[in-house]
Amino acid sequence: MRKPVDGAATAVMILLCLIWGAQQVAIKAVAHDIAPVMQVAVRSGVAALLVWLIGKWIMREQWLPSVWYRSGLVVAVLFAAEFLFVAQGLRWTSASHMAVFLYTAPLFAAIGLHLRLPEERLGALQWLGMSLAFAGIAITFLMPRDGVATQLAITDSLLGDLLGLCAGAAWGFTTVAVRTSRLSEAPPTQTLFYQLAGAFILLLPVSLLPGQNAVTFSTNAVASLIFQTVIVSVASYLIWFWMLRRYLAARLGVLAFMSPLFGVLMGHLWLGEQTSFGFLLGASLTIVGLLVVNLSKASVQNQEERSYLRR
Repeated sequence: MRKPVDGAATAVMILLCLIWGAQQVAIKAVAHDIAPVMQVAVRSGVAALLVWLIGKWIMREQWLPSVWYRSGLVVAVLFAAEFLFVAQGLRWTSASHMAVFLYTAPLFAAIGLHLRLPEERLGALQWLGMSLAFAGIAITFLMPRDGVATQLAITDSLLGDLLGLCAGAAWGFTTVAVRTSRLSEAPPTQTLFYQLAGAFILLLPVSLLPGQNAVTFSTNAVASLIFQTVIVSVASYLIWFWMLRRYLAARLGVLAFMSPLFGVLMGHLWLGEQTSFGFLLGASLTIVGLLVVNLSKASVQNQEERSYLRR
């Protein structure tokens, strides 16, 4: 039985959100040394090897047989698509924008699960939250962009934002694929390995294309790759999966919405990115809508938990 989120879990979630918010900033900060697609391919390959070693040789987990060519392949392709969209989107939009659009994933996951699982049907309050979130997304696209000088720059920025939204959709549908397949019963390391290995295999050829294969191993680039590989792709994901097994998932999902806030803050402090009023308004509305969706799920989960304990 999963337990309510306590102080220790909250502290861990704040740390995880700080790490996840820094992820896009770390990629963009060294994009002039190593192309973002190359960064994602390299970190995914090394992280996949580390996760395999941890799962098979340290934790001695028993991975489910005969799932890699069906559900394993699906999550591999979706994870690779997510980070291809992130890497390409960061060429045209800011890390702050990418952080917000990437975390629209729960919207797409909620819609997909609503269609696939009866117990995940959305209620009236959740649909209200979805409407607020999508209205926020529309505002970020339609409002004037302060500080963007030319029409070409505006078009590039919109394209980058759209790719960020596609990344969020790919992430959300990955959640649906895991929840509705045998991978929901698999050890976390198995699912994570499929995702990372898929990203490496599918994105490495892309990273070798002209314009994507320039590599300069500066001190900052190496430090960023180590951070992305060891801290983000291995440690943070494994901790997240472990917490999902111990604590109520909906409550953790609410806390996870600190990630885009940290992303916007670090994009400003680290990269000097400026955000327009339209973006801040739309992003705020999107996050509020997502919180409404997840808080209502958390409330239902609490009621079910109390009902179970009374039996």
